[in-house]
Amino acid sequence: MAEISRPFFLWRHLNKVRWVILSLVFALLIVIPVLHVYQTYVAAHAYDLLAPSEKRLYDVVEFATAPFINDPAEELDAVKGNTWSGYFWGLQLSDPLAVASQMAASLSLYWPFILSSLIPLVLTIIFGRFFCGWLCPATMIYELNSNLSAWLKWAGLKLPNFQFDLRIKYVVLAIGLILTSLAGSVLIATIYPPAIIGRELYFVIALDGFGVGVVIFIATLLFDLLVARRGFCRYLCPGGALYSLLGRYRLVRIRRIAESCNDCAKCNVVCEFGLDPLRDDFGQECTNCAACIAICPTDAMTFTLRLTDYPAQGPGHLGKQYQHGSGADLEAAAE
Repeated sequence: MAEISRPFFLWRHLNKVRWVILSLVFALLIVIPVLHVYQTYVAAHAYDLLAPSEKRLYDVVEFATAPFINDPAEELDAVKGNTWSGYFWGLQLSDPLAVASQMAASLSLYWPFILSSLIPLVLTIIFGRFFCGWLCPATMIYELNSNLSAWLKWAGLKLPNFQFDLRIKYVVLAIGLILTSLAGSVLIATIYPPAIIGRELYFVIALDGFGVGVVIFIATLLFDLLVARRGFCRYLCPGGALYSLLGRYRLVRIRRIAESCNDCAKCNVVCEFGLDPLRDDFGQECTNCAACIAICPTDAMTFTLRLTDYPAQGPGHLGKQYQHGSGADLEAAAE
């Protein structure tokens, strides 16, 4: 009998790492506007004129940053922006959708801005729609929303989960870029969750109020809860559409080890994007989030280097269908 391959043991813990990264990204989106407000206070030399709450913010940030910087007004400029476009210690990084929409709005090419999306583009070509699963600040909220949906179902509340054509989001992307071009303004950012969250966090921290983006984002949460699980990301998100296209032939992808699979289908249940890992169907929608790897009780999921998914391998060799039938015949039928 051939030896069964096993995934690298750390792969099972990647989903935890992903949650840590998502939390750090969200925290950074809070810290950056707080630092900006503090810089404003320092530059104004108006500590005595600040309100009590503003003085508390000033004192806390000064205490936290004083050991590391001498000139807050200048040195805190090392980190600016958000997940739409940001400046991090001399390196500017931009969401490819930000670049595409800016090009559409201006009908011109601004190469410094285009080059700022080069690293995200390369990473997407290698890892696929990883931004959606690993960096998007909305992802953490959407997954918590999915947990809420599961709890409501457990409590006996029937929630729908309609299925739509996954290509709808590509139409949304195309229409958004066309409208952006016609208006000469980046309209597509008004419905793009990472951009919305970055803006709204800045508004509430720096300007003491929310914008209309909060209403739009709540609408996406209700769509996910009352219409389709992770429906906005799967069917409507223009950024998700762009990342899916760019990462269609990603180099790093998840595959099922049929020899270790027992057909428990836990991988399908845990998949936020409604994919079918049990039947080797990941496709371009997969975010490489590693949730299916973490949940698999027999270590039958792993990462592989391959430009396309493995062909359907048939039932898992540890499952009843394979063991009670003719394994060779089932494998031949799958081929």
